[in-house]
Amino acid sequence: MSSNGAYHPIRPITDDEVQAYTAHLDLAFHENPPQEAHDLAMRLLGGRAIAGFDGAELVGTGGDHVFELTVPGGVTVRAAGVSYITVKATHRRRGILTSMMRYQLDGLHERGEAPVAILEASEPAIYGRFGYGLGSQQFELTIPRGDNGLSRVPGGDKFQLRMADPLQAYERCQEVFEANRLGRPGMLPRAGDAWHDSALADHDFARDGAGPLRCVVAEDAAGRAVGFARYRIKEDWDNPARPDCKVRAKEVYGRDLASYVAIWRFLLDIDLTSEIHAEVPTDDPLLFLLADPRQAVPRVQDELYVRIVDVDRALAARRYAAPVDVVFEISDTFCAWNTGRWRLRGDAEGAVCERTTDPADLVLGPRELGTAYLGGFSLAALGRAGRVEELRPGALAEASRAFVSDVAPWVPFGF
Repeated sequence: MSSNGAYHPIRPITDDEVQAYTAHLDLAFHENPPQEAHDLAMRLLGGRAIAGFDGAELVGTGGDHVFELTVPGGVTVRAAGVSYITVKATHRRRGILTSMMRYQLDGLHERGEAPVAILEASEPAIYGRFGYGLGSQQFELTIPRGDNGLSRVPGGDKFQLRMADPLQAYERCQEVFEANRLGRPGMLPRAGDAWHDSALADHDFARDGAGPLRCVVAEDAAGRAVGFARYRIKEDWDNPARPDCKVRAKEVYGRDLASYVAIWRFLLDIDLTSEIHAEVPTDDPLLFLLADPRQAVPRVQDELYVRIVDVDRALAARRYAAPVDVVFEISDTFCAWNTGRWRLRGDAEGAVCERTTDPADLVLGPRELGTAYLGGFSLAALGRAGRVEELRPGALAEASRAFVSDVAPWVPFGF
């Protein structure tokens, strides 16, 4: 494994270097979180924090979380959630970031640990150089208070809504979350105590100026939790004519459409508030239930970036919406083991991807493959943008139909 830049070795940090690591994160991200936020970050990393050094000085940081990422077909693939990537401002353009990317991707490949890497980019242009492609988007919504414009759905009034302590209700809510996880590409599990604590983090830094975390649960006739929301209220009493407090929805889930809408009706009509802010998938049912879509004031945000670490394992792990038999020719300068021709054969039941000497049908790079992997962006659209070259007539349409997902990809929480 390559672990060194020219003068800046990359390696896992030691216990004695944790304080320098978190101090560097504060400097790079212009933040000043409390110690408990630092402690949680290190617990989430679980010993997978790495750093670059100039002598004894820590000058770059990185790390990753190993997840089971939901992919098209309701199955999962092992994925490395890359995070905490920084380089000290005094040490730019010395190859430190490239060395960290090399250390991570080489290691994932050599250990056979995860055929896919994902990240949420502060500056997206940086990561395209290393083969990461935009894999999902989301809508940031601002909706005025009032549920009158939200269509009613059958069964939406049959639930009992109860306020609950977020900690005490966590396991019940987690069951609802798990009922949703395999139904949407991009979803991630919350495994272990650290991710439990991350979901419920409620110190001032986590609140971002809003009030404490609140939780509402929808129950069916048997008392089973079928929906929930975690949210905060941002106080604003400056308007003398009316209260102008804002609801900030952190998570909203239902086991079915009726329970999901019941929770949204509650959030959209909380007393003494004027609007609600939420982040939702680009195909969220809420968008089609509003009588006036302009109410939502949607803003598109890029979200998950995907890097295919091992082409054969990654493509064989997901399912395909239509039968596909196509040969990709891939040129991958950063992960050279992916370079060559790969034959993908698959359908809704499974897939096989193997090296081949057969003539190529499509020519593309790792960024394009990463963009198409979760099914939110079509290979046909990439072809129209000149990012995929078709050598066999009809191959692009065939592969595009197979890769697309009926459900838009979306990642449920940051990492």
